[in-house]
Amino acid sequence: MAKKTKTDRRNFLKTAAASAAIAVTKPGATQAQQTPSPRNASAPVLARPAAAPAALVVDEAKTIDRVGSDFMVDVIKSLGFEYMFGVPANTYMSLQESIVNYGKNKDPEFILATNEDLAAAMAHGYAKISGNPAWVGCHGTVGTQHATMGVYDAFCDRVPMVMILGNILDAEKRGAGKVNWAHSAQDAAALVRDMTKWDDAPQSLGHFAESMVRAYKIAVTPPMMPVAISLDRDLQEDEIPSGTNVRIPKLGTLVPPAADQAAVNEVAKMLIAAEHPVIVVDRVARTPKAIKDLIELAEILQAAIIDRKGRMNFPTRHPLEQTRSRMGLQNADLVLGIEVIDFAGVRSSRQGSKRISITANDLFSKSNYGDYLKFAEVDIAMEADGEATLPLLVEAVKRSVTPDRKRFFEERGAKLAAAHKDAFDAYPRQAVVGWNDSPVSTARVTAELWPLIKNEDWSLVADLSFFQDWPLKLWNFDKHYQFIGGPGGYGIGYGAPAAVGAAIANKKYGRISINIQQDGDLMMGPGSLWTAANHHVPLLTIMHNNQGFHNECMEAERLALRRGRDGTRAHIGNRLIEPVIDYAKMAESMGMAGFGPVSDPNKLGPVLKQAMEVIKRGEPAMVDVRTQPR
Repeated sequence: MAKKTKTDRRNFLKTAAASAAIAVTKPGATQAQQTPSPRNASAPVLARPAAAPAALVVDEAKTIDRVGSDFMVDVIKSLGFEYMFGVPANTYMSLQESIVNYGKNKDPEFILATNEDLAAAMAHGYAKISGNPAWVGCHGTVGTQHATMGVYDAFCDRVPMVMILGNILDAEKRGAGKVNWAHSAQDAAALVRDMTKWDDAPQSLGHFAESMVRAYKIAVTPPMMPVAISLDRDLQEDEIPSGTNVRIPKLGTLVPPAADQAAVNEVAKMLIAAEHPVIVVDRVARTPKAIKDLIELAEILQAAIIDRKGRMNFPTRHPLEQTRSRMGLQNADLVLGIEVIDFAGVRSSRQGSKRISITANDLFSKSNYGDYLKFAEVDIAMEADGEATLPLLVEAVKRSVTPDRKRFFEERGAKLAAAHKDAFDAYPRQAVVGWNDSPVSTARVTAELWPLIKNEDWSLVADLSFFQDWPLKLWNFDKHYQFIGGPGGYGIGYGAPAAVGAAIANKKYGRISINIQQDGDLMMGPGSLWTAANHHVPLLTIMHNNQGFHNECMEAERLALRRGRDGTRAHIGNRLIEPVIDYAKMAESMGMAGFGPVSDPNKLGPVLKQAMEVIKRGEPAMVDVRTQPR
């Protein structure tokens, strides 16, 4: 075999990337191309000048047998990663090239985002559907700074992801130009250390393998959170010397931390003895089994369940669901909170009421950001994972319950079922208020959509904080993937990209994903629409287009009136008007089917039906609905 000449991997990658960006044209090819007519813009579309012919230099590729980033892909594949969300960047281009070519762009597949913040939010939404972390690629200092809002949301929401922070650690390799220096750091992970659970900066391939396996293990062990690995460019690009033996550490079966059995037995006795126990859940269900266990616990005890919907924890139409009923918290003599991060604010008004918490949040905390919220005073604090502890609690209750208590439970259950029915019977009556109003009421949007999806396999991948929770009142939620909760850190800009990430996770199951999208939120990351179109994601986006930041508008009006000033000027700096944004055209510009704007409620149903036809073909679509503020 002919002897190969060593080539600098970095120079080859730069040459290949540059040459790939130049289109090789044949004589006369540009004359045959047709200039598209403008659809949404008034400015003329100018013909693109012909590219200069160029020959791709590929011989140098033969000089590189195997590089560090190829081995990194082997490590990633061993851990079962499906996706890497990122923006292309030279500090991890070697890894990206290895994923695409060496790894065949499969497990993981590279998903192109238009901003690292969006990439992190996509990974956030993906993890809440799939139950698995994704990779998030961040280019040096600037990419990491872009990503911080998305990472912070995931950190507060206790969602795992693995950040890859590209870096050029060796100053001699940065050259004399400005860019590499500005994009490099001595401690790249310092930017996200307060919002990640763990980080490392491996200096060898063996070190990377160990760090990656450890990072995965830490990220998915409750409480789940983002982790970060600072990845030096040279480590990715340098060739692995022939005969080098690097191995991937074994990741064994991971068992989440469950509560102490003696403590579980004590809590079971307290639940059985209680007159009106209420179980409050928030971020419990990662899998269908958690919902099954929670249903079983509630039915044995005939106890009220209040679901704060950080995840989809409990069926909305189950008769023991009491989130908004008259038999909720007020008169509870025992409140059990399972994975409720703001348990301090969950209180019964009954004198002497007991409080018990089960949460993995007590196992880990950092001090800078206030994601840990107000200290919760409880009678028993069980520092354990809620989902892992539920089966133990179910069995303990089964062992201890007596026939006399069962009869009492049945009587209590009948009262709870009646209270549940009263609450849900009221929602349709409330929904018709303003039924024919224009702009369209949020209840009307919800009601028009339900007949189109109720017989499909669907998933609501939206935060409902500003939509009056109408889908939770009018639809039937009974599967763990049908709702993903909110952003965690309450950062605006989460909604659209998280919906795309969740829809990507749903895609392989043939599920229809529904996103009710706040308009102000979308304006912080409209590039999410392009990613959905680029990857042919069946995601229906319905714009909650109230033309502004309505929460802030109300607050500005309140402040003005309190100070004896003009409340009619509250729209200044808070409304997205002048010019009015056409979201349907925005969607079209990104390659997505766009419908609307719809302001006539009687036209909404037919337009939604048209959009659903696009979704069923496996493509994304948007319906821009001019809505009431809430």
